[in-house]
Amino acid sequence: MIRRIEEVDFPILSEIWESSVSNTHDFLAKEDFEYYKENLPNYFPYVTLFGFEIENQLVGFVGVAEQNLEMLCIHNDFRQKGVGKALLVFSIQELNVKSVDVNEQNQQAIDFYLNQGFKVISRSEKDSEGKAYPILHLSL
Repeated sequence: MIRRIEEVDFPILSEIWESSVSNTHDFLAKEDFEYYKENLPNYFPYVTLFGFEIENQLVGFVGVAEQNLEMLCIHNDFRQKGVGKALLVFSIQELNVKSVDVNEQNQQAIDFYLNQGFKVISRSEKDSEGKAYPILHLSL
């Protein structure tokens, strides 16, 4: 079930993010992982958040701002079970998502978005925090 995220859910979102990123972003330096982890809750109020529940347990979430998919995180225990695709389809159909930025080193995510109809439109040498992680900008 997909539902709107409430502020009370933020600690769970951080746990999901950590599980997701620690299993998909092996290219991140430890200090950068810790930086993003520490700052993640600061972003939550600026995005529209929806989560995916299985048996009343949040297992994944999306964050959307201005038609851009800012976050799509699935707890590692629930990856490759259709949760990410369900959240992406919801984001496109209900939140009017048109674009997403993906770390160039995250080939699994790139393949996922390309398989869902996104196309690479440009590349940035650094991420939005100015760190040396190249970003691919994708659009429907």
